[in-house]
Amino acid sequence: MNQQNKLRITFLGLVISAVFMSFTHGDNPPSKFETILKSVGIMLEQGHYSPKQINDKLSKEIFEEYIKRLDPSKWILLEKDISKLRKFDTEIDDEIHGKPLDFFYAAEEVYKKRIEETEEIYKSLIDKPVDFTKDESVEMDNDKMAFASNDNDRKERWRKHIKFRILEKYADLLEQQEKNKDKKDFVAKSNEALQAEARTAVKKNLDRYFERLRTKFDENQRFSVYVNSLTNLMDPHTDFFPPVEKRSFDERLSGRFYGIGALLSYENDKVRIKSVTAGGPAWKSGEIKDGDYIVKVAQGDGEAEDIVGYSTDEAVKLIRGAEGTNVRIWVEKPDGTVKMVSLIRQELKLDETFARSVIINGKHKIGVIDLPSFYADFQRPTAARCSKDVAKEVEKLKAEGVDAIVMDIRGNGGGSLNEVVNMVGLFIKTGPVVQVRDRAGRSSAMGDNDPSVLYDGPLAVLVDERSASASEIFAAAIQDHKRGVVIGSTNTFGKGTVQRAFPIGGNGTGSGAGDLGSVHLTLQKYYRINGGSVQLKGVTPDIVLSGLYENYKFQEKDSPSALPWDEIQKSPYLTWENQADLSLLKQKTFERLSQDNVFAKIKDKTTWQAENRKMARSLQLDKYKSQIKEIRDVSKQVSDLVKLKNDLAVANLKIDLETINGDSLRKERNKFWVDYLKKDIYLSETLNVVNDMIEQKGMAMKKD
Repeated sequence: MNQQNKLRITFLGLVISAVFMSFTHGDNPPSKFETILKSVGIMLEQGHYSPKQINDKLSKEIFEEYIKRLDPSKWILLEKDISKLRKFDTEIDDEIHGKPLDFFYAAEEVYKKRIEETEEIYKSLIDKPVDFTKDESVEMDNDKMAFASNDNDRKERWRKHIKFRILEKYADLLEQQEKNKDKKDFVAKSNEALQAEARTAVKKNLDRYFERLRTKFDENQRFSVYVNSLTNLMDPHTDFFPPVEKRSFDERLSGRFYGIGALLSYENDKVRIKSVTAGGPAWKSGEIKDGDYIVKVAQGDGEAEDIVGYSTDEAVKLIRGAEGTNVRIWVEKPDGTVKMVSLIRQELKLDETFARSVIINGKHKIGVIDLPSFYADFQRPTAARCSKDVAKEVEKLKAEGVDAIVMDIRGNGGGSLNEVVNMVGLFIKTGPVVQVRDRAGRSSAMGDNDPSVLYDGPLAVLVDERSASASEIFAAAIQDHKRGVVIGSTNTFGKGTVQRAFPIGGNGTGSGAGDLGSVHLTLQKYYRINGGSVQLKGVTPDIVLSGLYENYKFQEKDSPSALPWDEIQKSPYLTWENQADLSLLKQKTFERLSQDNVFAKIKDKTTWQAENRKMARSLQLDKYKSQIKEIRDVSKQVSDLVKLKNDLAVANLKIDLETINGDSLRKERNKFWVDYLKKDIYLSETLNVVNDMIEQKGMAMKKD
């Protein structure tokens, strides 16, 4: 980051801090929520790369977005509620600028009332008999529905929803009974008994759903949803994080996790300890065993929070925390007794969080480096950084004498911009890697100034539609320098923006969360060195292999608030002197796939899956079974298409085996990864392309 940007960010932090102090020490200090909302408004207006004006027009957009997020299934609120609340739709901008928080609290009053009513509706319907011979259907696409016009309309929606849930379970029980009918000592149940069993299971799930609405999706959670209705209208990546959410985000970026050392699962409406990691805090306590249930969690001496009904993700957010801090866990033993165990969190590392590599032996010996994110621990400069870890993997692969390297960044959502620059530098001599522009239109290039090259052999970058941000910078830089071949989905994700975290409630200049949370604010856009942005359009691979999720509308281009694509002046750069012949590689790939284009078949089937996902479902048993059979048949076809009939010869590096085999959980996780790669059709075709690269004149790795 250049000095101008550093000064501007520091200035923004000081402005936020000064304003925060000014409106928290008056005669009538605002509430916590009002403080957060005003702070966020200042950040957006003063710092966002391309802020929308916070006026009546945006106010109406925030209103619509919050209502949509508050009741996405349209099961709870009524149309008259929306009409009643609409009187606030031009006042939200005034509340952001300091007026009392009237809209949010008015919505709270209506929402809580409707939740109580909806629960009563559910309870009045759950025990009523259902007729699965009646030909009717339930709508699955929320966007096609308006809010219920009255109480009867809402009740009818719940009747169909409950019937659908019972039908799902009932059909599943019928299928299980049919499969087991020839087993010894099998006793068949009547249809009435199976329907009663299905109803009991649905009732249990819906009881838990309403319990979570009351206890977990509380006022604080709803306020976070409200604030993000504002921030996400600026762009999809400007987010408000409450303190716990911010900690979770930082952990994902750094690859460091501080917890108790236990693998959790969800069972019987509770969080169950599936296994305890040897050497971790839970194991050292001697009090926590496999099979125990966690029922409560408290931070230090704080009040215990009942987590019955919580998902494992929700529980993990509470259990993890800062290194060396205390967390108290209440565990329920198999005999029903409950014991409180006090633990000190320590660092836990999972192999799949960091760079790792394998060798695939075939026509040629090819190394594959898997990089799940561009991680960097900003709080500890000496901690794990992906560029250093990838360099180590490259050195190990070179020692094994590989003929080429594949960088696998599929599903890599990004991370540190500096780490991308450092990592590209491992494969090029010198030159720019990425250009960055701020809201004032100032642009600068970041690049590699070290003429040394760690690896100069054939290189491929494997991407998919989930490869985003830093992944796209890496792929684009390799492509623009013509250093290697990019292979994968039609386009990568399309995130071409840079965010920085600003705390709320702290001094406004740090990167962590303040007492009230933080905002990840879009400050800059980045551009390829050829001048084009990856924003919205992503990176188009040199060799395109249709992806599994391209039709599910989750990429940047599918977000209405995404910033536009544009371009700036090209940054001068030299291309790699020993380039692959792309036209020849494309021709060979075309010839290979034209015989049996499995990727075209994948595209056809996944397009059908995406379109069918939101289609109405029949509530008549036989028609429902027919629909489900078709869905399963297509799903199996896709599953078969993406799996190779003959395994690839994937093997761990010998130098890694002692570490892998030294821990049973690590060994199990590694086996899962290796087994997946052996069947990976995308990796297989990538290897075919790489083999073609190796066989081109002058592309084989020079052996020392």
